[in-house]
Amino acid sequence: MSASVDCDNKKMAEEEKKVETENTERKIMKVENAISEIRKGKERKFDESIELIVNLKKFDMKKTQINIFASIPHKIKDKKICGFIEVKNNIIDTIPKSQFPVYKDKKKVKKLVNKYDFFIASPGNMPGVASTFGRVLGPAGKMPSPKMGIVMQETEKEIKDLVEKINHVVRIQSKEPSIKISIGKLSMGEKEISENVKSVYQSILNELPLRKDNVKSVMIKSTMGKPVKVEME
Repeated sequence: MSASVDCDNKKMAEEEKKVETENTERKIMKVENAISEIRKGKERKFDESIELIVNLKKFDMKKTQINIFASIPHKIKDKKICGFIEVKNNIIDTIPKSQFPVYKDKKKVKKLVNKYDFFIASPGNMPGVASTFGRVLGPAGKMPSPKMGIVMQETEKEIKDLVEKINHVVRIQSKEPSIKISIGKLSMGEKEISENVKSVYQSILNELPLRKDNVKSVMIKSTMGKPVKVEME
């Protein structure tokens, strides 16, 4: 990791700590009010993401890491999906097993992985996916998962249903006691953002052994804005 990335992470942590300290002296906002507060910030030239931050306590990340797919009622965008499957379709791009040797060059694999948001595969192709693409897919957090990325029959209906499901989930992976995940866009309605926040928060709670007792604080922020501490039911 570069020095600049370390510096950015340190700066973000300091900013979150400062906001948390400031919020102890004022009323913590409900999610809907926090979204309204965020909208008052400086207007940017791009559609900012809305991020949920859940800070944990009394939780040993060395023993238990967070790695889940959380459902959201309102999709953030249509994900670009690639399938390591044999049957061509009009829904997603596909790479059949016969084309795997084309990707012996690691640079080609990296280019492929950067091109797509999500990868799915058939069970029979998974060994080849692991050996050919795993060295890049794994670290990128894009390896087809039994929880969300396996196609059994390769029919158009099955693929269409899976794509719809994928577009309504966010993957939460964290090795740190502060979980940060994008749950929406500033252009979305307040109700949509709020429902996504609450849905993802509940999914995180379900993974914590002490549930709310493992939660130190919860905040939401826009990409360029300051975190706002929120009250979760």
